[in-house]
Amino acid sequence: MSPPPIKLAGKNSPANHQTLTTTAAQDARLLVRETLRISATLASAPLESRSNLQLGHDRLDEDFVGSSFRLICCEEIDGRRWNYVAEPDSVTGTFKKGSFRALGLHSRQPPLDVFKSFVTSYVVPEGFPDSVIPSYVPYMTWRALKHFFGGAMGVFTTQTLLSSVGIARNTAAPGAVAINWILKDGAGRVGKMLFARQGKKFDYDLKQLRFAGDLLMELGAGVELATAAVPHLFLPLACAANVAKNVAAVTSTSTRTPIYKAFARGENIGDVTAKGECVGNIADLLGTGMSILISKSNPSLVTTFALLSCGYVLSSYKEVKSVVLHTLNRARFSVAVDAFLKTGRVPSLQEGNVNENVFSFPWVKDGPVVLGPRFKDAFQEPSVYLALEPFFEKERYVVTYNPSKGKVYALLKDKAKSDDILKAAFHAQVLLHFMRLSYDAQPLSQQQIKDGYLNFVPTAKDLEAYIVESCKMVSHSYGIFKSKAAEQGWMMSEAHLNPGRARLIK
Repeated sequence: MSPPPIKLAGKNSPANHQTLTTTAAQDARLLVRETLRISATLASAPLESRSNLQLGHDRLDEDFVGSSFRLICCEEIDGRRWNYVAEPDSVTGTFKKGSFRALGLHSRQPPLDVFKSFVTSYVVPEGFPDSVIPSYVPYMTWRALKHFFGGAMGVFTTQTLLSSVGIARNTAAPGAVAINWILKDGAGRVGKMLFARQGKKFDYDLKQLRFAGDLLMELGAGVELATAAVPHLFLPLACAANVAKNVAAVTSTSTRTPIYKAFARGENIGDVTAKGECVGNIADLLGTGMSILISKSNPSLVTTFALLSCGYVLSSYKEVKSVVLHTLNRARFSVAVDAFLKTGRVPSLQEGNVNENVFSFPWVKDGPVVLGPRFKDAFQEPSVYLALEPFFEKERYVVTYNPSKGKVYALLKDKAKSDDILKAAFHAQVLLHFMRLSYDAQPLSQQQIKDGYLNFVPTAKDLEAYIVESCKMVSHSYGIFKSKAAEQGWMMSEAHLNPGRARLIK
């Protein structure tokens, strides 16, 4: 026998409406109590309610616990959590107006943590440390120290300039003072324009240029300080100092973006740049403030400047050495090939950048390897070229050694492509390696260095033997070198090797 049918109350039955209201209220209380239980687990301090519409900070009391608020969703921002709740309206079936609230599931931050978060938002890129590579921290540390010492030196040099020009001692007419100051600034702008001709060197030799620029900045500061000893030579000395400092400013500005680009992970170069410049400005202000306090005690200018200069140069050197670049310029390419020929392995990005020579300044002539030279610089005798040319018949370059200059030259043919130029540079490094081995095998009495390069004069037969041996080595190991360099993360491009524009068209 089937059970009797259940009679349902009508839609507008008072009993049904009361039952549904009671059930909804009980469910809402359970949700609120569960929310408070989670809050007690996550936070040790009393909870605070924050309204999204009325940003209040009223604590939850027993009346609120007993209310019929309903959990809408949960939210998390930087490890801090909120629960959003609202009170249902039993009449309209929606929610009561103004009942939407946010419950903070975290304790109030201590003042020290609030201050730390405030400072961090100005000096650290968003998403740090995942948004930058590991070498970013040592770079910014040394950069901050460099700006600190630079700001401190600026106070003393400015005081010296003002004293020398006649402002402090009232020894010059205002018109003459203004003209001297304008001429000084004008000379600096001319120097800035002239140094811009370095062109692509700002991209591939940026470490060397950055360090050279900092040394010029230091030199300019020293010349400014010297105006105190000879105030009657203020104009020529101040002009020379401003030229040096403006050239340094060009190198700093031009190399800034490539360096910050190397640190950024993803499309956050702007953020990394802004935070880096902020760190520099803060350090500069701190150094300026410290120097102002020190200057009140009238310390020795020479002693103070010497100490600040040592700190500035050391910080600058450590700053550029901490930059890790993925590209192979001539200096890093030489380090990589030399390590490969000696050990059979290509150094890592960190090793290659650490071992890079940053003392190769733009005004220094080419090193022991010249890529893309003029024919007349590479060969003294046409017979030498005619003897070596058959060995490179299938290549788009010719490699030789000039004993009169102690350098290896890699001449490029007119059809040389990117990989041909890289192979020519590799071949030149291999030949230089063999030449150095032969040089080291000589008796000590015969070993001489001329202008910093090998003073080694092989016979025509010996040179031909070195060329043949280097060709065998290159044909066997060039592909292996490229593969291992790619595994280490190196990016090879002929543009970073800066080859000369001369080409052989025969």
